[in-house]
Amino acid sequence: MSQAHGVVLTPTAVEKVKNLLTAEGRDDLRLRVAVEPGGCSGLIYQLFFDEQVEETDAIVAFDGVEVVVDPMSVPYLDGASIDFEDSIQKQGFTIDNPNAAGTCACGDSFS
Repeated sequence: MSQAHGVVLTPTAVEKVKNLLTAEGRDDLRLRVAVEPGGCSGLIYQLFFDEQVEETDAIVAFDGVEVVVDPMSVPYLDGASIDFEDSIQKQGFTIDNPNAAGTCACGDSFS
């Protein structure tokens, strides 16, 4: 049985994920968010589509989009919000994480 997690997907991010899944022509993929060692600050976010779900994964659905987080990443991501930004300066998914004590200059990793 899967547990819940504290990650939130904004409506803008939900729509972008749905569009990407439609473009892929797949309805068996979920958005996986993970934290792994790396980067200049110690931890780095991983955000990718995954067809695998483990029994210990935490899963929350947002308007039909399932967000999956592995048990090790859940405490690091509790309260994090994933958005999609599409502006002249930046395009891509952003993660606002209240648990991050600091980030690196490039914004790819946190501590």
